[in-house]
Amino acid sequence: MKVLVIGAGGREHALVHALKKSEKIEQLFCAPGNAGIDEEAKCVNIPVDDMEALLQFALNEKMDITVVGPEQPLTNGIVDLFQKNGLKIFGPSRAAARLEASKSFTKDFCARHNIPTAAYETYTNSHAALAALEGKKYPLVIKADGLAAGKGVIIAHSKLEAEDALKNMLEDIVFGEAGKKVVIEEFLKGEEASFIVVSDGKHVLPLATSQDHKAIFDNDEGPNTGGMGAYSPAPVVTSHIYDRIMHEIIYPTIKGMQEEDSPFVGILYAGIMIVDGEPKLLEYNVRFGDPETQPILARLQSDFLSLVEYTLDAKLDQLELKWDERPAVCVVMTSGGYPSMYERGKIITGIKQASELEDVMVYHSGTSKKDGEYLTSGGRVLSVTAIGNPLAVAIEKAYQAVKKIRWEDCYYRKDIGMKAIKREHSH
Repeated sequence: MKVLVIGAGGREHALVHALKKSEKIEQLFCAPGNAGIDEEAKCVNIPVDDMEALLQFALNEKMDITVVGPEQPLTNGIVDLFQKNGLKIFGPSRAAARLEASKSFTKDFCARHNIPTAAYETYTNSHAALAALEGKKYPLVIKADGLAAGKGVIIAHSKLEAEDALKNMLEDIVFGEAGKKVVIEEFLKGEEASFIVVSDGKHVLPLATSQDHKAIFDNDEGPNTGGMGAYSPAPVVTSHIYDRIMHEIIYPTIKGMQEEDSPFVGILYAGIMIVDGEPKLLEYNVRFGDPETQPILARLQSDFLSLVEYTLDAKLDQLELKWDERPAVCVVMTSGGYPSMYERGKIITGIKQASELEDVMVYHSGTSKKDGEYLTSGGRVLSVTAIGNPLAVAIEKAYQAVKKIRWEDCYYRKDIGMKAIKREHSH
């Protein structure tokens, strides 16, 4: 079989690495890929948002299946385009991808289907939105309705901060179209977990649980990023909470999308806040998380391509996944200055030595290669992932590998996975 993966980050490297293990695949391509992916698949220089070029490539090369990594092509309708041209593609339709593309759509959908989530209001007019702040409790969450690359969610700790956020979005249009509608939402205090499932439109197969670390600094301080590390499984999701998430959030969503004629096929990622033992939906993503994919797929022992095929054939109820019992940990190494300004083009050393450690996988995110040397080409550069038992061993292995890798002004968090360790010790 010929398979194409769309995307260029650590998530896509993990997808390529998982697919490569399948004996059914003869040729594996990635568009546009990165320097690490290039060693496991043939990289094709087509940007993720050039849907026509991706379609032409898939048609010319007679791709059997395309797997989409990032959200942008999905919310732009790449699945509809490929299917219209007779191509098999793994991901939700444009209508189903609204669960990520529009926060107000998701909030209204939750209200229609009694899915537990934070109380909210939506506004397009800044006067009305600013007037709504009167008498509100703080902190308060202000969200741009559309996609803003993980940066459209502001936690306002005072009325002044909330006013600034609303003016930025609705008057100064800092997020463009994405912020022309805003959601004002109650702040939920609790512990967050990532709950990722696969759906074929009717049936649901949950993947291993995970927890992401969004803030740039240790102890979850500083601005949010695309993700600084993750681990799987997430002990905060007890078996009781797991059942509640499935029955109160996931099943009603899949059923509701079916009833509303937008059946959901692909990866559904629920950001869940667990408040006093009660799971509530924070938001939906319609694709794998990055960096959660890296530790989740490190633990998957089943053939990933089979999972894709069973989904596309609507037979997920006939598939059982096998998992490595050992926990996995991913530490994201970034360019100094990320998530704001950072320099590119720094020479990276030590990747080979780190990769040779047992049970360690170094996934590339923002890398390029020149004259045989790896260079930094993004904010998140590498996702160093290790598997081991107990979790403390996996953490130690990941950081052993991280310490072998160097470039000028490299930065990473030192506390990935510690929340789970503290939880183990407190019980």
